[in-house]
This record gives sequence, C-alpha cells and structure tokens, in this order.
Amino acid sequence: MLIIDMINDLEFDDGEHMLAPALEAAQHLQQLKSRLARCSIPTIYVNDNFGKWRSDFRQLVEHTLEDNVRGEPVVKLLKPGDEDYFVIKTRHSGFYGTTLEILLHHLEADTLILAGMTGDICVQFTAQDAYMRRFNLIIPPDLIVCKDDETKQTALKQLRQTCKAKTPFSHEIDLDSFCE
Repeated sequence: MLIIDMINDLEFDDGEHMLAPALEAAQHLQQLKSRLARCSIPTIYVNDNFGKWRSDFRQLVEHTLEDNVRGEPVVKLLKPGDEDYFVIKTRHSGFYGTTLEILLHHLEADTLILAGMTGDICVQFTAQDAYMRRFNLIIPPDLIVCKDDETKQTALKQLRQTCKAKTPFSHEIDLDSFCE
C-alpha cells in the first residue's frame, strides 16, 4: 500500500477544509494498514518534502506531531512504524525522481493500493505512473482525500477509465488472494 502525502501539516489555504476528510480517511487507513500487516503486506509512505530540501521523513513526522499544526491528529493515527517504508518525493508523482519503482520491484509488488492526498493530483499522478509501469491498481474512495466530493468522484472515474483502477471501499478489499 502506498500512503501518499498523509504526513502533512495541512498548513495551507485549503488545509482547514481538508482536515475532516483527511481524519476520516486516516481512520480507514489505520484499519486497512492493520489488516495488511497481518498478511505481511508492506506499507510505503510516499511523501512530499514540501520544499524542505534538507529534511527527511522522520523530520516531517516530528514536525507534524510536535509543532502544533493542523494535521497533527491525522499523523497521530498514521504514525509510521519501524516495519514501514518511506520514499520522499519532490513532485506530484511518487515515481518521479524517486526510488519507489526500485523498492516495489524489490518487494515483488504487482498490485498497489493507493491512498492519500489529494485524489485528483498526487494520487492521480502516482496512479498514472504506476499504470505505465504495469502495476494493478486498487484505489478505495474512502482512502483518498480531495477538496470536495465532486472532485473526488471525477478523479475516481478518470482513474477507473485511464488506469483500469479498481475502486472498492477499503473494507471490501479481499486480502485472501494477497495473503500467503
């Protein structure tokens, strides 16, 4: 599973409007992440560096948990564990200029569950790049965050059409075929 840009302080113009849907998505993500862990399916945090070129992933997590920012409750729910992977990205796609593709091949992944912010931008760019690399995609609507529902529905429709993404809700994903 790729969790895209959810380690986020939400300190931007629409951040206040994104908090409630991000919290809801984080609760569903936390549940799915637990289910995946029982099947030894890894979680990869793919996160923007937000222009902080000297930061690393641990610093991003620390900032959201310790600096009294709007996104703190989201990150508390999704705080990465020692078993999780992370990739820092600098642009919209998790693949652009990162080690994500190499990591996915190392993990022998062929199907990706994508989640995160925002469904119509970073999730969509990452999904398109994943599709171009022949990954199967599952993008649950309850795990992506957009500025409003119309934007989310448009993004999901496009992802189904252009990337052949499956879009079940997270609790509907049948993990039996992925568990060893």
